[in-house]
Amino acid sequence: MRKIKYHKLVRDLIPEIIASSGKTCTTAILSDADYLTMLDAKLNEELAEYQESKSMEELADLLEVMRAVAKARGSSMEEVEQIRREKAIKRGGFDKKLLLTEVQSEEKP
Repeated sequence: MRKIKYHKLVRDLIPEIIASSGKTCTTAILSDADYLTMLDAKLNEELAEYQESKSMEELADLLEVMRAVAKARGSSMEEVEQIRREKAIKRGGFDKKLLLTEVQSEEKP
């Protein structure tokens, strides 16, 4: 029997998907604090996967983890979107593709 060890936050239906393929798996329920830690790690994992592939599927995975983070922290994607809109109004978005290369000031460093 071949066993592969994991220490990875997975989507809710993954145990059923594994079982449907004839395999068995072991899971544990995380504490709230450990869940937040694992969500933060999952954000990094999904971002790295998107950076490597540039696929919309990986971008969607990143968005799903962001939704879970917002919920776990007592917020919602609606609140995150509202904050995003307010920042866009005050500071703009990224539509102009601006690269800041230098700022000059009369002030001494």
